[in-house]
Amino acid sequence: MKNNIKTIAFDADDTLWVNETYFQDAEKQFCALLESYLPHHTISQELYKTEIKNLHLYGYGIKGFVLCMIETVSRISNRAAPIELVDEIIKIGHDLLHKPVELLNGVTETLDQLKGKYRLIVATKGDLLDQESKLKKSGLESYFHHIEIMSDKRVSDYQKMLKDLDCQPENFLMLGNSIKSDILPVLELGGYGGYIPYHVTWRHEQYEHNMKENNFIQLKHINNILDYL
Repeated sequence: MKNNIKTIAFDADDTLWVNETYFQDAEKQFCALLESYLPHHTISQELYKTEIKNLHLYGYGIKGFVLCMIETVSRISNRAAPIELVDEIIKIGHDLLHKPVELLNGVTETLDQLKGKYRLIVATKGDLLDQESKLKKSGLESYFHHIEIMSDKRVSDYQKMLKDLDCQPENFLMLGNSIKSDILPVLELGGYGGYIPYHVTWRHEQYEHNMKENNFIQLKHINNILDYL
């Protein structure tokens, strides 16, 4: 791999900075709001069902999450929930949008080592405005040649991005915390994938199978990639 790689892409949420921890805290707040209707674990399941049902409509991000919370409240309460609950849900969403950007350990040091040697890009899912805002707050913008905020991370999405970048799959390395989104589509194209686990993962992104594919790299921390390059 060492001599092949020319472009390195980084997922953003839970690869460069903290994200899912904030979402899980927000979900706990949401469940607490509705505890007079159902137990917390049942509310969590109902919210997840709503999120998956609407994923093709809203995509990934805070705004879709807020809309799904509101829809779940309506369904659980049989459309009888007081409007104050909706106000509380909107506040949860606003709080998420105003969270500080907390860089993960080793990110800046790793980017310092790679800048100038490789073409570095961000390839992440999520809401365009929110992800742009987080990138600006992060102080990392100057490291990256290109920012790709994707509605999804399917094989076709990576194909389009690589075509736009004039990059062959065998010269491409994707680093991220999701096997399903960051690794498998890239491996299918013939690129390289470096998996950096985060301690919490949204259930939709969880992947339980052992990885034995060629071009797959298991990492413990982001700076471990330096040992392979």
